[in-house]
Amino acid sequence: MKHIVAVEQFEREWVLSLFESAERMKSVKSSDELLRDRILATLFYEPSTRTRLSFESAMLRLGGQVVSTENAREFSSAIKGETVEDTVRIVAGYADGIVIRHHEQGAAVRAAAVSPVPIVNGGDGPGEHPTQALLDFYTIQDELGQLDDLKVALVGDLRFGRAVRSLALMFRLTRNVELLFVSPAEVPMGDDIRHALDAAGVRYRDEPDLGKALSVADVVYQTRIQRERFVTQSEFQAAQGIYVIDEVSMGLLGPHAIVMHPLPRVDEIRPEVDLDPRAAYFRQAQNGVFIRMALLHQLLGS
Repeated sequence: MKHIVAVEQFEREWVLSLFESAERMKSVKSSDELLRDRILATLFYEPSTRTRLSFESAMLRLGGQVVSTENAREFSSAIKGETVEDTVRIVAGYADGIVIRHHEQGAAVRAAAVSPVPIVNGGDGPGEHPTQALLDFYTIQDELGQLDDLKVALVGDLRFGRAVRSLALMFRLTRNVELLFVSPAEVPMGDDIRHALDAAGVRYRDEPDLGKALSVADVVYQTRIQRERFVTQSEFQAAQGIYVIDEVSMGLLGPHAIVMHPLPRVDEIRPEVDLDPRAAYFRQAQNGVFIRMALLHQLLGS
């Protein structure tokens, strides 16, 4: 693959091979210079902490270099009306690869269509976040030792959450997995994801009772309600605060289950949960560096 723009590109064999590479990356140092003389551009039109910094950290650990723009929506030529396509054509002359985050769904695909260098989708509006899905999938395997025969509760904003949408699509690569959609009525999982799961034979059902989902889940993937995606404040307030994981909630969860979150969190996971060994979300974030190291090495290494 030259570009990484959507989960539908992934096949199970390739994913597992990437996971093996990610394991090896845990011992790689910048002095090994695996990507010496390579430059990565991080072109972010939306705010980011984990995605941008983990990509930049990954590149530096591989011995490469980074050029970066944050909030390009306001502090780049986009403010003058320059299109994504033209910006990418220019930046491709400065770097060997580009990670792009954009507020418009489909922007990464548009970028890849004109780019002579690899494009990686770092999140496109409410669309997809394929590298987040990879690190989430890797975390499940790393924590539980399996990807098949699981019950997975996807909780919170399933309509606008690009991370949870992409993760749901990853389960097309598994066997005997059941997904439980736990969401406010205002932000259900989209029909596009449901149709894709139907086509792949992945079982799913809506479960409005978080307690029931926790009692059977092997993986709980909590997400925040995304205020910035709502048209009106009243719609946001109607969806906020319905599903919260706290110490009482954790008492319903099995001893070997895990709680994940793509972060940032607001109030949907209480801080006291952090001390529970089943809380995997900070380990999950750390895994992002190793997965992105493996991915960059594959895309830019030769």
